[in-house]
Amino acid sequence: MTLRKKIILFSSVFMFLVIAISHTAIYFLFYRTASNGEIDQLHIQADALVSTIAENNSLSEEAMGELLKAYLPANGIIRIINETENDVLPVQTKSNRYTDLSVSYTTSETSRIVQDDNTGSNFAVIEKPIIWESGEIVTVQVANELVYLDETMGTLTYVLLFSSAVILIPTVIASIVLSRFLLTPIQKLKDTMRRNILNKNWQKIDVDERSKDELYEMETTFNEMIDSLKENFEKQEAFVSNASHELKTPIQIIKSYAQLIERQGKKRPELLDESVGAIDSEADRMQKLVEQLLLLAKHKNEEQKQAVNIQTIVKQVIQTFQKAYPERSIQLEAEAGNYESFGNIDQLKQIPYILIENALKYSEEAVLVTMHTDTEKTVIQFKDDGEGIALEEQEKVFDRFYRVDRARNRETGGTGLGLAIAKEIIERHDGEITVESEIGQGSTFTWILSK
Repeated sequence: MTLRKKIILFSSVFMFLVIAISHTAIYFLFYRTASNGEIDQLHIQADALVSTIAENNSLSEEAMGELLKAYLPANGIIRIINETENDVLPVQTKSNRYTDLSVSYTTSETSRIVQDDNTGSNFAVIEKPIIWESGEIVTVQVANELVYLDETMGTLTYVLLFSSAVILIPTVIASIVLSRFLLTPIQKLKDTMRRNILNKNWQKIDVDERSKDELYEMETTFNEMIDSLKENFEKQEAFVSNASHELKTPIQIIKSYAQLIERQGKKRPELLDESVGAIDSEADRMQKLVEQLLLLAKHKNEEQKQAVNIQTIVKQVIQTFQKAYPERSIQLEAEAGNYESFGNIDQLKQIPYILIENALKYSEEAVLVTMHTDTEKTVIQFKDDGEGIALEEQEKVFDRFYRVDRARNRETGGTGLGLAIAKEIIERHDGEITVESEIGQGSTFTWILSK
């Protein structure tokens, strides 16, 4: 069953139940009120009859019969019965069909609504005990057919049925219109998604001149998702293209030197040494590139975090580089404070490693690392005196495989992935990284880590 049919069916059935319950309540409430009114009116008539009988108890049977006729309801019967349920006086009625009403002797006053089994008509019945002239207790029964009440209830039934149709039909029409209003944007969304799948494009939904409701929010969210998917897809294509290019170059170099060795290596020993060195260098660059590509993928699955001390991590990394580059100076200036934070220690170690390695690679003088912290964040800066980065290239340095000076970076073994890895790790830890640089004045990378 489609969603449109479910909306129409649910709203129609729900409204039908509401109408049925409310109209049934109206019907029985009206019937009860009207029937109680009929009984109250018959009560007054019966009380007057009983008082008259008591005052004229000594009248003859014929005279008493004439007296009873004066109080006879328009569509009813009056009868007086004794303990054996026999008539004391002739039954007074305008129609013999009323004589089939059930009769019962009672010594207490009763009132009720009964239905004639033969005709199905409803009667209001009042029964009152009185003392007859002989001293015995007899029952006076006064009954009146509720002709007007039955007619009124019949009319009310037709009115309620008609009003139910009048209410239910617009409800069905409204549910159809509502379902169309709700489902048209969903259908449009479904068609757009199908076209995107089949045509491999990035089509979005037109949300101009739309009311700012939940459907509008759904469509704008879909458009934002399409933009995000398009951006990620383009990044993925660029990543694959760059990765294949970066891997193809050292492979081609290795293959060329291998062919050169095969052709001339035996005749020229100096060429053999040169080729082996080049092959080893390119193999190292390939290994580093593959390791960094794997590191990017690995970070997506590493989410184990713990309490860490950022100052301790930075000191450990500096000590490692100082041993590897004893001729270079790496200075640390850290203000006093609490450098405790929360994160993945293996990932966080990669950040100072990448930034210090870049500083050493692209500058000749000392590298300065400064640190300060407060209650909300920790700020770490990595300063070098290298050639600097042009303003228009500063944002691009965090893109994968981007290199400011490709020839110089290739010579130094750069892959263009280090800063991209650092940025991704920092963002996963709710941090931020920025760069400030001027040509000829060096560069300063600032890592801000939230506590």
